[in-house]
Amino acid sequence: MSLPKEPRQKMINVMYLVLTALLALNVSAEILNAFKTVNGSLMNSNKSIDEKNQTIFNSFKQELNQAEKKELASLWLPKAEQAQKLADDVTQYLTGLQLELKKESKLEIVDGKEKYNEDNLDAATRLFVEPGKAKGEELRQKLEDFKTKILAIDPEIGKEFGTTLPLDLSIPQSSNSQVGKNDWAFSYFHMTPTIAAITILSKFQNDVKNSEAQIVEFCHKKVGEVQVRYDAFQAIASQSSEYLMPGQELRITGGVGAFSSAAKPTVTIDGSSVPLNADGVAEYKTTVGSPGTYSKKVTISFKKPDGTIGTLDKEIKYTVGSPTGITVSADAVKVLYIGVPNPISISGGSKGAEAISATINNGSLNNKGGGKFEANVETPGKATISVTVDGKTTPFDFKVKRIPPPQPMVGQSAGGSISVNTFKAQVGVRAELKDFVFEGIKYDVTSFLLVAQGKGFENGAGFTPNKGAYFSSEAKAIIEKCKAGSTVVLQDIVVSGPDGSRKLDGVVAFNLTP
Repeated sequence: MSLPKEPRQKMINVMYLVLTALLALNVSAEILNAFKTVNGSLMNSNKSIDEKNQTIFNSFKQELNQAEKKELASLWLPKAEQAQKLADDVTQYLTGLQLELKKESKLEIVDGKEKYNEDNLDAATRLFVEPGKAKGEELRQKLEDFKTKILAIDPEIGKEFGTTLPLDLSIPQSSNSQVGKNDWAFSYFHMTPTIAAITILSKFQNDVKNSEAQIVEFCHKKVGEVQVRYDAFQAIASQSSEYLMPGQELRITGGVGAFSSAAKPTVTIDGSSVPLNADGVAEYKTTVGSPGTYSKKVTISFKKPDGTIGTLDKEIKYTVGSPTGITVSADAVKVLYIGVPNPISISGGSKGAEAISATINNGSLNNKGGGKFEANVETPGKATISVTVDGKTTPFDFKVKRIPPPQPMVGQSAGGSISVNTFKAQVGVRAELKDFVFEGIKYDVTSFLLVAQGKGFENGAGFTPNKGAYFSSEAKAIIEKCKAGSTVVLQDIVVSGPDGSRKLDGVVAFNLTP
């Protein structure tokens, strides 16, 4: 099987190969369910390929109206359409075979859904292998003809994809001794459960569609890059109000100044995706709560006319008032963090700072003067700051969280591929807290477990507990044995910081390369 470049497609094909091998061992419910999962992934992948191809054909049509590209577009569009027609014919043929296979397995429509014997071992054999129907050789010939015809569309296509087209028609390896007869259909479909045979046909559909996509993209590149026509216009970002009272609605609208209806922008608010309405605008609504000063981070990504991706970040600030005019805001964030002094601003409306008193029910609150306070919180959950002005007390609620866990680092690497010499040159492990709202927060590594395996450890993995951040003599001895092809894993990492000692979840793995 020729593996495609896309990581998702690689994963689907690897799952397909593993499941095919497992069928030789056992036809369990788990294996049948796994085949249904892979089949669903293949079908979703096919839809994505169709959508990508349609975008390219839309661009072809626009290029036909551009004087500088019309001649080339007129030459290569028919070739791309020919590839599409060949792929569509084979895809429809494969869909028909899947329906026949289901009928061989007693297909019924129950409550609008298909029901058939997914574990039937005879249906695929009857349809594809046994004399009479024997559709297997017909299928192989259809796929072979498709491969020959699509490569023959143009000499440049044949030269470019002659050995790389993602449609492998070789006989798969099998432990079944009967396959020695060099029978392609026997190898794929003899005593194969129906759901597995359907997945095999979906796999061939996916190979055909991937082949089509590569040819169509190749033809388009002979003309130019995908053209995106901007045909609608909206404001970039706006808010309904900058000052609200508790219980009122805040509405944030996000879009781009000009966008294509074929390539709409992606909008997130505080990291959560917001869907677009019919006008291509993302509209976010929320009911504001406790008095205070808050902000929302709006991120808009969109495709520019030159095909590159543009990104806009905008902070929407708003204030929630109170009947007394008092406001309380966290100067850095909307969350109070354990282990650090959190700066707080308190305003008493028309009253001066000297008229304000405040307390907190989770930790301590230090008055720094001029309406500035520092909150030191102790327990995750919630903290309420109660502000009293003229005998009237108003509560303000804040979330209380631990500082996010730091990232273990060796040198400049946080895991993944690293050259063996670079790894051996490092002296230990550090914990780095990235992109945190408070600066200067440091964590020290106090202990970890180092495990090495792979190349250089054929007789067993090397491992040792390590105290402190620097590699111990035992750890250095293990690291010295590492070679290109070794894997070093750090786990059970314990760090110490302003909020005390904590054990980090997960592991960090380094794949050593030449």
